[in-house]
Amino acid sequence: VQLQASGGGPVQAGDSLSVSCAASGRFTNTYAMGWFRQAPGKEREFVAAIGWNGGNIKYSDSVKGRFAISRDYGTNTVYLQMNSLKPEDTAVYYCALGMTTTSGIRPRYWGQGTLVTVSS
Repeated sequence: VQLQASGGGPVQAGDSLSVSCAASGRFTNTYAMGWFRQAPGKEREFVAAIGWNGGNIKYSDSVKGRFAISRDYGTNTVYLQMNSLKPEDTAVYYCALGMTTTSGIRPRYWGQGTLVTVSS
């Protein structure tokens, strides 16, 4: 299984940006997909997840109300629409594919990450 993330880049605070991640290979479409991020000097943290049927959508408190996750089953692609970006959103964003949990997702596969830099 391969996960290819794209769409990161530099933006200004308050801007919007969308990142996407396409999954390929052999896997069941009952997997959840999600996003994590890792800021410089910090541990990787959960951002958002979406269940296999489009339900079980979860967000971290830090992005709730600003970010939106969606999924295209035809292309096995997960999207993260990020609005009202803040400098503290600066991080490498990693997509993940795994099992649905009550808190979001338990990753089994990881993408390579895409850098989002938000300047004030």
